[in-house]
Amino acid sequence: MIYTGLLILLFTCCKKEDIPVTETYKLEIPKGFPQPTIPENNLPTEERVAFGRALFFDPILSRDSTISCSSCHHVDKKFTDGLDVSVGIEGRLGIRNAPSLLNVAYQPVMFWDGGVPNLEQQVLAPIESHFEMDFNLISVVERLNQNENYKAMSMAAYNQLPSIFSVTRALACFERTLYTGVSKYDDFVYNKNSNALTDSEKRGMEIFLGEEGECFHCHGTYLFTDNSYKNNGIYLNYADSGRARITTLASDVGKFKVPSLRNVANTAPYMHDGSFKTLEEVVEHYNSGGKPHPNKSGLIVPLNLTNQEKEDLINFLKALSDEK
Repeated sequence: MIYTGLLILLFTCCKKEDIPVTETYKLEIPKGFPQPTIPENNLPTEERVAFGRALFFDPILSRDSTISCSSCHHVDKKFTDGLDVSVGIEGRLGIRNAPSLLNVAYQPVMFWDGGVPNLEQQVLAPIESHFEMDFNLISVVERLNQNENYKAMSMAAYNQLPSIFSVTRALACFERTLYTGVSKYDDFVYNKNSNALTDSEKRGMEIFLGEEGECFHCHGTYLFTDNSYKNNGIYLNYADSGRARITTLASDVGKFKVPSLRNVANTAPYMHDGSFKTLEEVVEHYNSGGKPHPNKSGLIVPLNLTNQEKEDLINFLKALSDEK
């Protein structure tokens, strides 16, 4: 995405000392998770989170006021939308599957291709995308300044009327309150509840964490992702070049950010384009070793799992669901 000099100027015009910090908002971080890294000039407060939450669910951010951030990130779908690719204003089809926003506070960069460097700048892309909100932040700010409620919320949160600075940071503040980490797996690991997992789920965990399944190489850590970029051999020819759109390197064609597997049973369809509809399809893909694209990760090899082992692995993946 290309940003104009004016946009960058407006985005960074507010100095740190201009922003009041009231009592910090208490983040509900799951057991076993570290504190996320948060910019000093955007520490969460009740006012900032409230402002960001209001913006997140309001279609005022789109050109025709028909879709909001929540249109592609439904609360009841673990902040995904259940579609192959998301739908923007006027029914325009996007190009990628909407990833969950849960635990987004821990992501070092945003989007499947890592094209945005931090959460504060994340909203620039959907607002300005022709396929999503088809608007621009300058016009969003003008619209918000005609709304007395948003003027008051922005003043309370950032001591200024709605601006590119306050809008982008408020949305980031709200999104940093979205956590997931209360699953059967977490009960087993962090609460030492040996009865939390069934025998099948325990066998699946051994496959997942062992060389038999190889899953842990990319889906390790408390987030179940290492946030790296991998070509996992879905296609021989990629319509979407993935990470290469950002780096322009041929070696990055078909590489996409490794998604978290938390709540994976609740966030179908899968992959950057929603090409796999079920966990069974996903496991079968990895069991096969994928297609021989030249950039395919060397970690993607035939696994030769038995039907029982595949069932156990899927049962373990389902145990990563947070029902809270």
